[in-house]
Amino acid sequence: MNYLESLYWIHERYKFGIKPGVKRMEWMLERLDNPQNNIKGIHVVGTNGKGSTVSYLKNALLANHYEVGTFTSPYIETFNERISLNGKPILDEEIVKLVEIVKPISEQLDIETDLGTATEFEIITMMMFVYFGQLRPVDFVIIEAGLGAKHDSTNVFTPVMSVLTSIGLDHTNIIGDTYVDIAREKSGVIKVGVPLVYAVKNEEAKAFINQVVAEKHIKGIKLGRDIQVVSNNNEFTFRYKDYELEAIELNMIGAHQQENAALALATLLEMYDRGMILLNFNDTVKAIEDTTWTGRIEKIQETPTIILDGAHNLESIEVLVQTMRQYYPDRKIDVLFSAIDGKPIGRMLKSLEEISEHFYVTTFDFPKALPLDTLYESVEHDKRIKVKDYADFIKNYDGDLLLVTGSLYFISAVKDKLKK
Repeated sequence: MNYLESLYWIHERYKFGIKPGVKRMEWMLERLDNPQNNIKGIHVVGTNGKGSTVSYLKNALLANHYEVGTFTSPYIETFNERISLNGKPILDEEIVKLVEIVKPISEQLDIETDLGTATEFEIITMMMFVYFGQLRPVDFVIIEAGLGAKHDSTNVFTPVMSVLTSIGLDHTNIIGDTYVDIAREKSGVIKVGVPLVYAVKNEEAKAFINQVVAEKHIKGIKLGRDIQVVSNNNEFTFRYKDYELEAIELNMIGAHQQENAALALATLLEMYDRGMILLNFNDTVKAIEDTTWTGRIEKIQETPTIILDGAHNLESIEVLVQTMRQYYPDRKIDVLFSAIDGKPIGRMLKSLEEISEHFYVTTFDFPKALPLDTLYESVEHDKRIKVKDYADFIKNYDGDLLLVTGSLYFISAVKDKLKK
């Protein structure tokens, strides 16, 4: 198989959907001599903030001369970025090699068991474990969970640190429709002997996570209790134990990014205190300050201003609206929105409509993308407008500020179209 054939085989498995559970992963990995047991991993789970936190951790470790692998989803510009080595997507030929290794195992799974066919995400996760556990070992692998934690296909290894960025109402049709349901699923990241760094704001969810931490007698490092973030507009002071780092100014704007950066810093300092890593504090802070993450309040044009943000659920939309109000209070903001099925579209739109001058809706080429007419009928804004060719619209936008948002998959499609 060549690269395109390998990609086609991977993506064809999208039709098998989402099937929570780790039995298929465990069966396949065992036949590959359990490569997941060979890595030193940091497991990052949560409803929002995972990608940014992974990026802060990666850049800080790289700045301290460690080799770092990352596993993230979804990809924004190229499929290969899902498995990255030292910040760079792995090569096409490495994707081919990995498919050659995992494809026969997935076929054996179909023939020899009644566990069902491996999904697309399971295949990619298995490729990642093979790559970093056998083909290209690194000092640390930072692994972003897909959906949930307990039944997510990444949850088949014992990390050196676990990070829970947030708990919000997303994927409620799969992992539960209350905060406690989702906390119960996310708690699967909590493992005996592995410290947990976490930020949970909903009181019921926080109480549940606190209880699991206590029951498993692990070290829980909680934002707001053990980790302090004192914000002063664009700068913040970080405190953890006896450490105090002042005047940190991030490239990535918003109070939520200060919290994500704080989680990453606490994780690194805990690893430092445990003798897992050496840290140059100046280099660490600079790397975190310089971090960017594509598709997260990403300014792609200055005049007129065009911003992309993959806010894909109610909590992330509300944070986006708050951030836009804080940083762009005097601007006339137009919104271009598209989303996939299974989200609380009504409430997401309502929040965005509060800051928008004009509200544009569109659709994009993706299996679960909502139709244009469905989105249009869902908008209550008195200046709602349909956009058929979103790439042309963005290219010729002549307003003050255009905010393109609604789904990371949509942002990926936008970047691809604009690049072409």
